[in-house]
Amino acid sequence: MAADQPFLPYGRQHVEADDIEAVAQILKSEYLTTGPVVEAFESKLAEATNSTFAVCVSSGTAALHLSALALGLKEGDVVIVPSMTFLATANAVRYVRADVQFADVDPNTGLLTPETFSQALDRAGVNAKAVMPVHMNGQTADMRAISQVPQFDRLVVVEDACHALGGSYVGPSGEMQPVGSNLFGDLTVFSFHPVKTIAMGEGGAITTNDEGLASKLRTYRNIGMTNDPKSFQNISQAFDSDGSANPWYYEMAEIGFNYRASAIHCGIGLSQLAKLCRFVERRSALMARYEELLLELNPLVQPLPRVSGCEAAWHLCVVLIDFEAAGITRAQLMRVLRDKGIGTQVHYIPVHLQPYYKKLYGDLNLPGAEAYYSRVLSLPLFFSMTDDDVERVVTILSQALRGTV
Repeated sequence: MAADQPFLPYGRQHVEADDIEAVAQILKSEYLTTGPVVEAFESKLAEATNSTFAVCVSSGTAALHLSALALGLKEGDVVIVPSMTFLATANAVRYVRADVQFADVDPNTGLLTPETFSQALDRAGVNAKAVMPVHMNGQTADMRAISQVPQFDRLVVVEDACHALGGSYVGPSGEMQPVGSNLFGDLTVFSFHPVKTIAMGEGGAITTNDEGLASKLRTYRNIGMTNDPKSFQNISQAFDSDGSANPWYYEMAEIGFNYRASAIHCGIGLSQLAKLCRFVERRSALMARYEELLLELNPLVQPLPRVSGCEAAWHLCVVLIDFEAAGITRAQLMRVLRDKGIGTQVHYIPVHLQPYYKKLYGDLNLPGAEAYYSRVLSLPLFFSMTDDDVERVVTILSQALRGTV
């Protein structure tokens, strides 16, 4: 790698001076956790997603776990999860002792389809209680078509949109709606990990239009503890002789978790959220440049097909590579690219292939997920990349595939 050529990771955060100042102001304030900044972030996120409520938590994984808790999923229930996702989607189901029914995906997009959902629903049988569609790489599953599969209406729905903040898709009536608006289900989950479109360091959130679910989520993220007098059960302990609530009193009716997001995290999140449109637009422009340049590598390398009815908010630049035709393994290619200053990654290993899940459910035949996995590679994509950076990536990729590096 030439000294003047910086290393390009597959993804990274973009932090500006006002983000740093936002954190500095919180460090000087009264609240380092909970408080008005957290509430302000939640309000702005609800506005950005056209949802009624947003509940901020410590990570996307925590958001998935709390979603399963709030919906009452439990042992004996079955939840349909596409195998092409990060581990946390399926793990959240197991955290509440429910079972996962892995669904296959489209081999070219990695997304759950009406057909693969219907097949998984048939395998799950009468114990199917929920589905967790996953929006991959910034594109969305076709929720309108999925929602028309028979028996969809009897399931609770958690959309895993950890890759898709800022995107939109076709709503029930054909209009474009922001991801997170929950027009097809109950809850939508987001992540604000550093490689995501906006970064909090670590952080996540759940949006919903159901006040009861929002209340449960807030309680579960706070150890299960509440100081709301309306919910108190131990009346003799909770209230003074004049009927007023004792000022120190709190209760825990159900066990919860310490999944709060700090004011520090929400401060940078609030600052970053104000730039969401700019971040999404730049990523889209970079993707368009990739697609233009990658034409010369067709058919060895192909960008992901664009999903109709979806306005993507690109999180990852995933390409499909015919490694056999290129005469190079994926591992060999990744090492060559890394030596030339290009970071890559694979998103993801199908979850049904993980030893834990193979031991639990045996060998599953999900050819779409395995075909997708066999070809994917994530190239660098982040806000501060330049068009010249994209050209450098594609040039070195081309040389590596042709053995001329």
